Amino acid sequence: MEKLKIALLAGGDSPEREIALQSAAQIAAALDRGKYDVTVIDLHRRDWHYTAPDGRQWQVDKNDFSLTVEGERREFDYALVIIHGSPGEDGRLQGYLDMMGIPYSSCSMVSSVITFDKITTKRTLAGRGINLAREVFLRRGEAFDAARIVADLGLPLFVKPNANGSSFGVTKVHTPEELPAAIAAAFAQGDEILVEECIAGREMGCGVMIAGGKEYLFPITEIIPRKEFFDYEAKYTAGRSEEITPADIAPEVKAELNRMTLEAYRTCRCSGVVRVDFIVTPEGRPYFIELNSIPGMSAGSIVPKQVRAMGMTLGELFDIVIDDTRRK
Repeated sequence: MEKLKIALLAGGDSPEREIALQSAAQIAAALDRGKYDVTVIDLHRRDWHYTAPDGRQWQVDKNDFSLTVEGERREFDYALVIIHGSPGEDGRLQGYLDMMGIPYSSCSMVSSVITFDKITTKRTLAGRGINLAREVFLRRGEAFDAARIVADLGLPLFVKPNANGSSFGVTKVHTPEELPAAIAAAFAQGDEILVEECIAGREMGCGVMIAGGKEYLFPITEIIPRKEFFDYEAKYTAGRSEEITPADIAPEVKAELNRMTLEAYRTCRCSGVVRVDFIVTPEGRPYFIELNSIPGMSAGSIVPKQVRAMGMTLGELFDIVIDDTRRK
């Protein structure tokens, strides 16, 4: 049987680039080379290249998404997108692949746009039986009244960029005096930000996939940061957070998290593997935090640990993803 020719798209342009490269390396190692001919392509702005074993780099022809190495032209049957942040999670790459007629592993362009933009995600999920923190949405250059925001939302607050991942530019604010600096830090990452009320509780990461008409609800992970919240350092530095899979939670809380996870996946029209994060209050009430349309797949990431806890390998998981998304 002829092998499926896969372009494993890695890297990207965001501050999460290094984690995306680690994720891609882990997926490349997990894929069944008896089934797939895998070419890892690093995307960094206009530079889309394959690095040959001898260290030489060869550029992708973006006119037709092909690669010519030593005079031999390679075409691809499928794109496995393992890029966190832009252009992998914001829909840009999906739009290009749609134009090229190449099936891919991640959410569609429309779904990616919705889930990358935090305020759009929340407005899409509103009224769908998912608890959402209250927020104030600010654009660069708009006047804001710090005292009014604090009066409306209370303290502490979270200030975060509207479109970013891995907690870059996120600040937990404890006093009114801290708010302007936190807003400035978030605006350093983009032109739109959210100021959200702080929901106190336990953080839960919920992996999910619907493929071949079957729902895959991964074992839920409780994330216990050793810092004040689950920021970039806590996410990607060994020992800076404790992650318990499966989470020790009441059956009714697990059922509610699973219900909201599936509702978010369907409402945002997701495909492939997604992770939905929640805060569960001491009363057992989950609040949606965010939806990661291309969750981390590095050795330290949550979803691979959930997959192992399910008794499945990453290779088996991506066999299902590839088989399902090729047929859409």
